[in-house]
Formats: sequence, structure tokens, C-alpha cells
Amino acid sequence: MKSIRELYKIGRGPSSSHTMGPEKACQLFKKRFPNAHYEVDLYGSLSLTGKGHLTDVIIEHVLKDVNVHFKSDFIDKHPNTMDLKAYDKGELLASMRVYSVGGGTIEIEGEPHIESPDVYPHQSFEQIKTYCEKEGIRLYEYVERFEDDTIYDFLKTVWDTMLNSIENGLNTEGTLPGALQVRRKAHSLLKKTSKNEPSEIRESRLVSAYAFAINETNASGGIVATAPTCGASGTVPSVLKYMKERHGFSEVSVLRALASAAVIGNVIKHNASISGAEAGCQAEVGSACSMAAAAHAELFKLSLDQIEYAAEIALEHHLGLTCDPIGGYVQIPCIERNAVAALRAIDACGLAYFLSDSRKISFDLVVETMFETGKDMPANYRETSCGGLAKKYNI
Repeated sequence: MKSIRELYKIGRGPSSSHTMGPEKACQLFKKRFPNAHYEVDLYGSLSLTGKGHLTDVIIEHVLKDVNVHFKSDFIDKHPNTMDLKAYDKGELLASMRVYSVGGGTIEIEGEPHIESPDVYPHQSFEQIKTYCEKEGIRLYEYVERFEDDTIYDFLKTVWDTMLNSIENGLNTEGTLPGALQVRRKAHSLLKKTSKNEPSEIRESRLVSAYAFAINETNASGGIVATAPTCGASGTVPSVLKYMKERHGFSEVSVLRALASAAVIGNVIKHNASISGAEAGCQAEVGSACSMAAAAHAELFKLSLDQIEYAAEIALEHHLGLTCDPIGGYVQIPCIERNAVAALRAIDACGLAYFLSDSRKISFDLVVETMFETGKDMPANYRETSCGGLAKKYNI
């Protein structure tokens, strides 16, 4: 498996596949063919939700002299496909087909996909767990063993970005951009206290406020850290921030929890998908919930079996979750889903604390099931805004 540096990426929202990926493709194409006039054709999910995801905005920002065309066709190889063309005085200079495969990663048709070297020698969680148990190490120590010695500097940058995104969201009021005119709620959630607020309600309110804050920052095109995607970027950090404040965990503990969460995310990414266009929202928010559950379990130093069970519960109970953003905006139901997933991650860890010795289902089995479920979903429910809430709700 690849480095966790390829899982946690820092960039502009609202979508790692619809803004970060296309931005990278356009930067590369412009570098190859500067001072040209450009045409960009968007297909499949990139086309159907591109307006709401600000895909055309980021393309125009990078290429400047460009015409963007939204095509309804789906390309068999990947639902997130774009064609870039460069012209000089009306004559076609070159074209490039790009697949935005999730998490800000792109592949170019006809060119070898220059992959970074594998960092981890294992592919499944079972292999990782067996290795860790044999060596007597925890998941974050597994990361330390195979990454370079700057990995915690990297994780510190990721964590700082997450905190900055939260602060940005908590301190900004008004409405989010786009036709939905969604009111920002993070600030009011933070401030809506009552004199005799039960501790359970306080926890729900604060965790949700932090998740809303990041996802509102993301929805407005702000800078976020993918965890594992932009659309699911609020779940992991909201759990970590709340638990750090409530229990006084050190920053070192938080960074170790981020490392442990990344192992879970990596297993999902390399054995299934973290792309909503490929496997529905179960691949995005479901994966984020699983990562958050593992991070939460690591904070409390639960066993490897308990960490696995927490991650398994979190992903299992997102199976079948569709990706149906209304109007193509990463707002409804995306923002609330991050908050709900954060709270579910906490609950999953609580169940794992008591029940890990009786479980029947492995994390690897749920990952495999999630991917098959995603492949079985009709395209309408995989980030096309053609089904579900997106179809029923008229802007």
C-alpha cells in the first residue's frame, strides 16, 4: 500500500474528485501547452454535479482562456472523466483524457500511471493486524515503522489544517454559495447552550458544530484536509477535537490517532474505493466514519481487536449509503452526514469496547462488501444528482 501522505491531502473544496483532481489535471496540461486556448469536456459525474461542485470554477481559475462543456455521457472506464484540448489559432495542438479517481488522484489515458512506491508491505487489515501482534506494536507504530522520519511533521500539518478549517467555519456566518441558499449552522451550534444542558446533548452539539464547521468551509471552496475526501473531511477531525478538549489528550496522542485512522482509510482505498462517484457515499462518509472510530479507539488505547471492530461497525452501518447531493452541491445531505457519522463513530467505539470478543464479521469482509455494494448501485445513486433526495427536491 501507498504512503498515508496520499490519503491525507490538503486542497480546496468542495470535492477532492471534482475540484482537486481537475485542478491538478489543468495545471499539468497548461504546463505542457502554455499560452493556448483550451476546451474542456466533462463527462459522467463530473458533468452532472460539476456546477454544484465548482468544477468549472476551478478549471477557469487555472486555464483562464477556456470553454467548459458539460456532457451527459458516461465513460466506461471511470465516471469522473474529462477531456482537455489545447488550440493555437483554431488548430488542435493536443488533447488529453483524464480520470479523476478520488481523493485528488488523477490518471491519464495512454500514459503510464506514475505511481509512488509502495510503503507498506501488507494489503489487508488482517495482514496488518497479524504483523502488529507478532511485533507487539500498535497501528501508529506500524505507520512509524514504514513511513520516513518526517511523517509526524506531515501529520502535524494535516491536523493544523483541520483545526484551521474548523475555526474558519465556526467564525463564519451567513449562507453558503449556490442556489440552495443553505444557512451556515456551525456558529449557532457552537453558541446554542442551555443552562441545564445534559452532557449527552452537549457532546452531540459540539461534535456536530465541529463537523459542520469543516464541511461548511469545504462547501464554500475553502481549504480542507481530505479524510479521506473533501466531502467527508469533517468526520475524523470533529471527533478528535472534541475528545482532545473533553479528555485532555496531548497533541502527540491526536497525531497517533490520525496515523491509526489512516491505516483504516488506506485499506479501504486500496481494496475498495473512497470515491462517491464510484461507490456512493458509503465510500466517502462511511470510510470517514470508520477512520474516526479507529482514531477514537486509539485515543483510549483499545486493543487491535477492538479497533478493528470499531472500524468494522462504523463501515458496516453505512453500507448502501447513496451519494445524492441536491443540485450537485456538497451541502445537502453531505454536511449533516459528516456530523451524524462523527457521532456514529463514537458509538461504534463504545460498542467495540464491550463486544469485540463476540464479533463474527471482519473489517476486510465489510470493505469487500462495501465495494461490491457500490458497484451494484444504479448510477443515479453514485454522485450524479439524478436520484434520491437530489431527484425529489426541486431547487
